[in-house]
Amino acid sequence: MPYLAHTAHAQFAGFCVGAVGWILIIVAIGLVEWRVWVVSDLSVITSGLAWVGIWRVCFFTTVLVTSEYQIMYCQRMQLTDPYTPNEIAAAQALMLLAIILGCFGNTSVIYGLRNIYFGVDELRSITVAFSIGGGLLLLAGVTSFIPLFWNLNAVVTNQTIDFPSNFNMPPAPDDQYVGPGIAVGIFASILVVLSGIVFLSYKLPAGLSSKIKPSRTKENHCELSETCMAEHVKSGQMTGQGRKSCLGIDNLAFQSQKDG
Repeated sequence: MPYLAHTAHAQFAGFCVGAVGWILIIVAIGLVEWRVWVVSDLSVITSGLAWVGIWRVCFFTTVLVTSEYQIMYCQRMQLTDPYTPNEIAAAQALMLLAIILGCFGNTSVIYGLRNIYFGVDELRSITVAFSIGGGLLLLAGVTSFIPLFWNLNAVVTNQTIDFPSNFNMPPAPDDQYVGPGIAVGIFASILVVLSGIVFLSYKLPAGLSSKIKPSRTKENHCELSETCMAEHVKSGQMTGQGRKSCLGIDNLAFQSQKDG
């Protein structure tokens, strides 16, 4: 089996980049600061800022609790809630799908890297694993890009959300800007897409087929030996001397030492 570890340095780096990107996608999903609302009415939202994530809405307040300390007041948003905007509902579904695709993609490329560093006779398994893994990682990155840029557009155009009264949110913010959740998600998606491209670009070194075969020299020697023996059989001269002549010539130096 050929030595291929030197051909996969870029793929190993791509795996590290893709793994970091996949982890950051998970982090982005958990962050509540996707959209930051600036409000002027401080009667309830005493901090003047409210954070809108894809799973919950939070803000600091001293009004809703009997304490001198500010706490974060949060309300959950679900996919089936009528007030959940389309861009957030899409983010809840597509970001989870991106995590699943990235998980399978990383698993596939790990299998391919394992075959490269430990060696296999069937080289096609390496290219297949990298192609599947790279395709899944590329799809994961694109899948996460869709809700991220959709929510980014909602922030840029200052779109509002019709929250129910128990959320204690204003009907519209005075201003809003992009939070760390979207920024981390976009950066993570770029890493995952780059990782997928690296794996899709892998090619076996020139001269190697998908399966290791005997060298032509050895094949020719076997073919000549079989032809020679077949001719001796037809002529009825398959003696010990004839078999030796077909299989090769003895080393005279070794033969003399053996006879001595």
